Amino acid sequence: MHIVFDGRVVEWRGPAPFYFVPLPEEHSADVQQVAAMATYGWGVVPVAACIGEVTFETSLFPRDCGYWLPVKNAVRTPLGLVAGDEVTVEMTVRLPG
Repeated sequence: MHIVFDGRVVEWRGPAPFYFVPLPEEHSADVQQVAAMATYGWGVVPVAACIGEVTFETSLFPRDCGYWLPVKNAVRTPLGLVAGDEVTVEMTVRLPG
């Protein structure tokens, strides 16, 4: 499943700050349809993603009846991304097999 969407980088402050791009509601619904086949536990869904020139692998976090894409420092730093920035994400859900 390949998805392209625009979103805003958000900062979540827990024990350490983390950055995410929430998936739009319609794309979260699409991911939910294949989540049971893709997840390897805790409801996370493995994906390959690209923001700008940076390609990376991670897992979507279930949150607020949708999914959030984690954006690690290794992705944010070369792109100069901070909370509030708008980005275009290309993402493929990694299904087993």
